[in-house]
Amino acid sequence: MKHGNHDNSHAGKGHDRPPHAGDGVDRKLHNPIEDRLIPLEPLDLGKVKSIDDLVHAMSKTAFTGRQLGEAADVLEAMARDEECFVVLTLSGAMTVAKQGLIITDMIDRGIVNAVVSTGALMAHGLVEATGRAHFRANPEVSDEELYEQGYNRVYDTLEPEQNLDDVEEVMSAVLEGWDHNETMCSYKLNHAIGAYLAKRARDQRGILKSAHDMGVPVFVPAFTDSELGLDTALNNRLRESTGRYKIRFDPFEDLEHFAATLLRQKKLGIITIGGGVPRNWSQQFGPFCELRHRRLGENIPLKRYHYGLRICPEPVYWGGLSGSPYSEAVSWGKFVPPAEGGKFGEVFVDATIGLPLIVAAVFERLDKKGSKSGKGRGAVARKG
Repeated sequence: MKHGNHDNSHAGKGHDRPPHAGDGVDRKLHNPIEDRLIPLEPLDLGKVKSIDDLVHAMSKTAFTGRQLGEAADVLEAMARDEECFVVLTLSGAMTVAKQGLIITDMIDRGIVNAVVSTGALMAHGLVEATGRAHFRANPEVSDEELYEQGYNRVYDTLEPEQNLDDVEEVMSAVLEGWDHNETMCSYKLNHAIGAYLAKRARDQRGILKSAHDMGVPVFVPAFTDSELGLDTALNNRLRESTGRYKIRFDPFEDLEHFAATLLRQKKLGIITIGGGVPRNWSQQFGPFCELRHRRLGENIPLKRYHYGLRICPEPVYWGGLSGSPYSEAVSWGKFVPPAEGGKFGEVFVDATIGLPLIVAAVFERLDKKGSKSGKGRGAVARKG
């Protein structure tokens, strides 16, 4: 019988070795309640009566659901902070994806005080604002056939070329009325487009129209990378061919106006959809101020973003800007670190899923009876 007959060939070996921390020897197991850890809660759909209920319940779960719930808390904090000037940066096909009215609502409610966007996103939004539509793509129709038919494909959606021709008509009217003595930059042009829409498309809603009405500047840093930029280039060629002065475009007027606007604010927040040029251009405000102070000796405050909400599925390990976390931006002097009061939320999800849920939940919170309603319609005027 071998039961109880132990092999003693290694007897004594290792018994005199002191225990390591990883051995589990003499561990003192902590009590999570005493350690004040935050318990998670099952998502009980039976208790969910609204979008806010769902998003709040998700904040007590895990993974991307928790990220989304916590991001809503950050947006709510920005919306309620009377001292916070909020910059919204946009990239990707958000208007083609029919998210434009969400952005419009955020402007109308005074939550968003400045917009920095790709030009393409504004151009496709202008399609909506002039009453045109985008359409579902048929996967059985090839891209070669779509080209011949005059349909531009954006993933699963079609932008008819006719839509962009209609946009050009709006642009032509605005550009033909532009005084060549007035140097153009993107925020001035977008304001002029918004003014045109306010007069000619009163029954339509859109980002540039609301931005004009609310005094919200809209910046497009990579202006020539867009239908709006191409329309401006074509108009200049037409002017030149007919012996007229061309329009002068100076992107540094955008930079200086953006910086001057943010320098006047007490506190800054940023909402980032995607990444790319709009995100980096907006975030480099902090380093720009620091360099003006350090290299030029200007007596200006060193300002950073206090709040940040980022919705982007790009992972950090590809090394691109769109995937870099806010913690990385702290090292560049762009954000106030959490230890000093910075409040950030980052959600790794498609913005067509994350943005509607987060914004709808926060709108419900702000609209609750007896709730402090947020900054409201007059916020922009107060902030200059």
